[in-house]
Amino acid sequence: MRSTRTFRTALLTAAVAGLAATALPAAPAAAAPAAPKFLSAGQWPASLTPWTAGPVHKGLPEDGSVCTAGTIPAKGTRHRDFRTELDTGARQTITVAPTAAKAKVLAAELRTALATCLERLKEQEPGLEGVSRYHGRVNVEEGAHVYSIDTSYPEAGSTDIGLHSVGRDGRTVTVLEWGQLGDLDGAPLKGFRKTTGTAVAKLH
Repeated sequence: MRSTRTFRTALLTAAVAGLAATALPAAPAAAAPAAPKFLSAGQWPASLTPWTAGPVHKGLPEDGSVCTAGTIPAKGTRHRDFRTELDTGARQTITVAPTAAKAKVLAAELRTALATCLERLKEQEPGLEGVSRYHGRVNVEEGAHVYSIDTSYPEAGSTDIGLHSVGRDGRTVTVLEWGQLGDLDGAPLKGFRKTTGTAVAKLH
């Protein structure tokens, strides 16, 4: 009898344990990481007319980016264009790489693309003149780097200035592009550096 009672007790204990286990709520699924945040229109350097922000699009822009085309992968990438009522425009591109190590490699490749952009443009467009400059590091997260490309067509009498930067936070890389008619003396370099720092800090 004792062995039977012990056996029944064991069965009852196991049954209660089973019911308790069944009653336990399932562990919540891990939440997907939040998508990196883009700049707002008001976070770009001040212009003579207000900035307007376009929608965020998945993938690469259809018209490409002069300096970074072929470097940024479409997968894991989104972009947003900005404009003013005058001849000033900007773009932010954000790429989430599979790992921080791959993001580091991408950021280095983008820096090389920006540093060599003017020379490649000169090869493609005879008669183009210009000056490319590196304006140093912005100390935010894993760092950001700022460049300017001042171009002109003497025969046409036109000049354009572009400010560019690339920054990284973990496995997320962002590229900023700003451009308008004119030259570097008329560009808001200090404000662009501040915008770059804001963009990287705002990603996550």
